[in-house]
Amino acid sequence: MNRAFNRKKDKSWMHTPEALAKHYIAYNAKFLGNTEVEAPKGTEVVKDAVRKLKFQRHIKKSEGQKIPKVELQISIYGVKILDPKTKDVQHNCQLHRISFCADDKTDKRIFTFICKDSESNKHLCYVFDSEKCAEEITLTIGQAFDLAYKKFLESGGKDVETRKQIGGLQKRIQELETENSELKKQLQDLEEQLMIAHVPPAGSICMKPQSTDIFDMVPFSPVTPLVPTPASNGCPPPPPTTLPPDIRKDLFGSEPFDPFTCGAADFPPDIQSKLDEMQRQRWRGSKWD
Repeated sequence: MNRAFNRKKDKSWMHTPEALAKHYIAYNAKFLGNTEVEAPKGTEVVKDAVRKLKFQRHIKKSEGQKIPKVELQISIYGVKILDPKTKDVQHNCQLHRISFCADDKTDKRIFTFICKDSESNKHLCYVFDSEKCAEEITLTIGQAFDLAYKKFLESGGKDVETRKQIGGLQKRIQELETENSELKKQLQDLEEQLMIAHVPPAGSICMKPQSTDIFDMVPFSPVTPLVPTPASNGCPPPPPTTLPPDIRKDLFGSEPFDPFTCGAADFPPDIQSKLDEMQRQRWRGSKWD
């Protein structure tokens, strides 16, 4: 096997720098899988991983399982492994985490690279099968390393740290989006439960509260009896109750005073003469009316 980054000085790269810096180079291959390795680099380390994954694939092939096809997108930022049909990202191996890359000189179809997992911090060896492009893919990854290293020197090391921070922020954003979706679902469930709890059962009658004044008291009317008003349930109101005879009395229990109905001996002569005059004027007015 041969390390991709230890190329000969007189060998030119296959792609333009802009293709890997601003875009990516895509390849199709079969993905044998990945397995944990003890060391971040080494030819023997990669050979053991290839033998292990080939044996596992041989067993799965005997069971009728086919080797899945993937699309590799190589750039100065890393190697993405995608589903060729849905374009879903299965693995995103950042370039600064890849420590070793090689193609098998005894088997022209096999190429591998070792990448440190961002979550478990374990070194995983990824193994691929490409009938015609194994060496080319390895050289493309080596060119991406060369360009990324030059960019690192030009930026004084700030570019790598910036990418690390961006990667951490993107991961945090995904976690917050997932948490937000779960909270929205819980809130929707609670709202549905509250709506069910406030719905009255079928056939029930909504009782309308009796209107009150600002002192939370039932308004008093001297014309109508002080009886509770029945709830409106579609039935006609009860007939009015006959007023008691003493409703004509005032607040002190006395009959209302009418000076024209009093007797002559009830007032002094001067007042009585005035009342008689008023009575005559009243009688004349009613006569002419």
